[in-house]
Amino acid sequence: MDQQNSAPRKLAAAKHITLAGPRPRARKPAEIREIFERFRAANPEPKGELESVNAFTLLVAVVLSAQATDAGVNKATRPLFAIADTPQKMLALGEDKVRDAIKTIGLYRNKAKNVIALSEKLIAEFGGQVPTTREALESLPGVGRKTANVVLNIAFGQITHAVDTHVFRVANRLRIAPGKNVLQVELGLEKAIPPEFGRHAHHWLILHGRYTCKALRPECGRCIQNDLCDSPDKRVT
Repeated sequence: MDQQNSAPRKLAAAKHITLAGPRPRARKPAEIREIFERFRAANPEPKGELESVNAFTLLVAVVLSAQATDAGVNKATRPLFAIADTPQKMLALGEDKVRDAIKTIGLYRNKAKNVIALSEKLIAEFGGQVPTTREALESLPGVGRKTANVVLNIAFGQITHAVDTHVFRVANRLRIAPGKNVLQVELGLEKAIPPEFGRHAHHWLILHGRYTCKALRPECGRCIQNDLCDSPDKRVT
């Protein structure tokens, strides 16, 4: 996640995923509804793969997940969260011990600093509670727009669309919300996805991109959206 606290810098950093060439045409609402009907039928209650025990540990896990796998983060945070599941406990643990706990994760030195700094700010400015607005979340060290969206969605049940590389790819390939950068895709998803699917849309898209609609070798033969997909990346078998 972003290392600075200024909103403009975070927004700029959020645009690092880009798509070259002309933007594909967006699908009609009925087609988008069909896509999400299929996702829901296949997986009615999708879950995020980062492990957490409360809103604070979820926030920390998502901050740690930048440029790291969920499995790698979970392996490091299980023992960490067993002894530090609140900002107060994390702060008492100290940066050195946090750094040692997460040293198997990429960028662990900066991430440890951010975990301690955001814990301090949560205590000083938010009564030790994770805030429930994007603006407040983005004011925390190490927290950018994507992290804020994940926390708002999972911890507080808000309809948000966190766009990572998987969501970006699927939204463009299936023409749900074509866009040349992550902000365009996020805003497109907000407009395109019917509210009844909004709560779980992020999970359906990320899981589909992670396990089926992969970047280099999409497994189109087992894709539940195969007959609807007209992406140039589609693999015909």
